[in-house]
Amino acid sequence: MLKRDNLPLGIVLGIFTPVIAFFLYYLLVFMPRDKSLSEFITLIMGNRQMLPKLISICLLLNGLVFYFYTSSRKDVTAKGIFLVTMLYAITIILLKILHG
Repeated sequence: MLKRDNLPLGIVLGIFTPVIAFFLYYLLVFMPRDKSLSEFITLIMGNRQMLPKLISICLLLNGLVFYFYTSSRKDVTAKGIFLVTMLYAITIILLKILHG
């Protein structure tokens, strides 16, 4: 499936890669501090300035996946990843505008 070059695959990868990065961030940063996942989510929702920063950190993994697909000449899949990354970026900008 990952060897295909199509837009839906790129969109799915673009959506789920930051979600995976979110859980990796939790496992590496907050789990060693004995925080549960629900406490972590409550902390993020309580601190509105942390949410855009966390989304930005999670998008770094999207950049790596995008680079992998562009270097392997899977340009249509890379377009899907880029499209979703831009939607995440617009979300980050809107969150910054709304919550300072």
